[in-house]
Amino acid sequence: MLTKEKLLESIRDFPTEFSIDDLVERLIFVQKVENGIAQGERGEVYTTEELKGKLAKWLR
Repeated sequence: MLTKEKLLESIRDFPTEFSIDDLVERLIFVQKVENGIAQGERGEVYTTEELKGKLAKWLR
């Protein structure tokens, strides 16, 4: 979940002027990264071999 601290940190990194679209895009990115980190910490990840197996049907 995106915290107020992460939100403020993201806004601080922006230039003085920016569009709402840029802000929303950045916040979505930050939230997806946070979600990925949390999934990794919970062990919800695939090994390289598992991923290759899943991708094999798409790469034929």
